[in-house]
Amino acid sequence: MNFRNAKKKAILALENGRTFSGYGFGNLEIESSGEVVFNTAMTGYQEIMTDPSYKGQIMCFTYPHIGNYGVNPNDVESGALQTEGIIVKEYSSNYSNFRATNSLGTWMEEHNKLGIEGIDTRMLVRILRTEGAMRGIISAKSEDESELVNQARTLVSMEGLDLTAGVTCEKKYIWKPLGEPFEIPTTPSTKRFKVAAYDFGIKRNILRRLSAYGCDVTVYPAHTSADEVLESNPDGIFLSNGPGDPSATKYAIETIKKLAGKKPIFGICLGHQLLGLAFGAQTYKLKFGHRGANHPVKNLITQAIEISSQNHGFAVDINTLPSELEATHINLNDNTLSGFRHRELPIFSVQYHPEASPGPHDSDYLFRQFVEMMSK
Repeated sequence: MNFRNAKKKAILALENGRTFSGYGFGNLEIESSGEVVFNTAMTGYQEIMTDPSYKGQIMCFTYPHIGNYGVNPNDVESGALQTEGIIVKEYSSNYSNFRATNSLGTWMEEHNKLGIEGIDTRMLVRILRTEGAMRGIISAKSEDESELVNQARTLVSMEGLDLTAGVTCEKKYIWKPLGEPFEIPTTPSTKRFKVAAYDFGIKRNILRRLSAYGCDVTVYPAHTSADEVLESNPDGIFLSNGPGDPSATKYAIETIKKLAGKKPIFGICLGHQLLGLAFGAQTYKLKFGHRGANHPVKNLITQAIEISSQNHGFAVDINTLPSELEATHINLNDNTLSGFRHRELPIFSVQYHPEASPGPHDSDYLFRQFVEMMSK
């Protein structure tokens, strides 16, 4: 028997009417729907799939071979599998890695997620780059392509969508390092700092990096009031990454306005966007976003070029920055804003992910910068 023919057929349908036929893996009894986007990272599929910033999205991996090193319990960035589904050129159920405990497909089945393989991912990425990220659906249950296209067209658009409630913690907790292997060595400050971290969909490696630099981190649910956080008298406040449209997360914008000027603040990704909105800047949806572990960023302060890990579909409009904010980083692929700081207050943020996981460590210095800011 031909092994390929033994697999169950699956269909990817896009809102623009295009369909792709392939083979399903994971839980074949469900359908996956969401905004179809692509990621250019060559490794790190497990970290990407558990990143809460990908909530509501179907991920297409541009690297052609996915699943070859399996999955393990250490390389997860949250307590759930966050992507709605994945699209790959070739899925490998056979894996080889000394840390692996399961196959990618079995892991996805356990988490009720569906993937599709065997399609021309290069063509799909060209469509997404030309027409922009769009709504889509993966099904191994239906072969009615027209009906699946119609279903895709009825999905909620990412614009105007607040998804933080589905990924934030239910109650505050104190982060305790788990002693994971392969931790990046760091020389922490001799003083410990109390950090209050807002969880809009926080990645665990952010917490690891803050802890490695000498921070005792208390994580708060996204809707926590400014007064409650300030009552604990933290040395600094961290605004995390997360999914959805930043302009729709209005409660967080109002909270940040009340926190500004009270404590040093560091924001990443959604936290960066929310910080910009709180100071009066505007955000907009990128055509196909920035997702990968190889994006060049220029530090305008030092003139250094950093290779960064990125994952976002929205950006702060550099032309709307108020006078009190100064651009500090620029994305060299399209000259969009990648970071800013306040000219007087101890506040700064970046659009990308200095904690990596996956990705390079070029920007890890930003955590040290946050600690130095608190020490002053």
